[in-house]
Amino acid sequence: MANWLNGKVVEVNYWTDALMSLIVHAPIDKFTAGQYAKLALDIEGERVQRAYSYVNSPNSTDLEFYLVTVPDGKLSPKLTALKPGDNVLVTEQANGFFVLEEIPDTRTLWMLSTGTGIGPFLSILQLGQDLERFENIVLVHAVRYADDLSYLPLMESLVERYQGKLRIQTVVSRENHIGSLTGRVPALIESRALEKMVGLEITPEESHVMLCGNPQMVKDTQELLKEQRAMRKHFRRKPGHITSEQYW
Repeated sequence: MANWLNGKVVEVNYWTDALMSLIVHAPIDKFTAGQYAKLALDIEGERVQRAYSYVNSPNSTDLEFYLVTVPDGKLSPKLTALKPGDNVLVTEQANGFFVLEEIPDTRTLWMLSTGTGIGPFLSILQLGQDLERFENIVLVHAVRYADDLSYLPLMESLVERYQGKLRIQTVVSRENHIGSLTGRVPALIESRALEKMVGLEITPEESHVMLCGNPQMVKDTQELLKEQRAMRKHFRRKPGHITSEQYW
């Protein structure tokens, strides 16, 4: 069973009507960048909980979570209503294997995300450890509308920090936005539009792909990479080229 801690909300950022970030202080155990915690509230006698990735570096005391509000959901509308000073339950220990120590050495590491799935990648990049073994890192954030690119300023600051190692690419599916590709991630890989824009190729010899976000995107991208690029899912006992995480 999870060991729950009382967390104190210290900051709330409302990015859009459907997207927000919670910053919480809680005496959690040390976590590994890329892992997730569970947040919970006791609602009408029931402890309602959901998994959310840490956005912050493990070195930060500000525990940051990126949330999408589901209007008819049990928990997210209640989380959206939290204010600084309110309490929220946080698991003491983090979970998940979407971490760099599970990723084999490769020339180019592709971090492909949709929506709030960008969270673990931002945690990994903000920490900045164990990245020297990759020559290139590509961070892709795919959203529906340009206003959903909540962390674009942070992404741009990380590009400056990594001085040429990190390349970022935004994808907006439902409108045109300067600098962004338009469409779905699998289609942009299939047409090679993503690689052309970034200036790097996705190959089994020189690439590893990390996928996080919408389950359909993860499934479709895995199938495409398997069929078109001869890439397979990565396991400890059977090394491959694709690692995925889902929070739905």
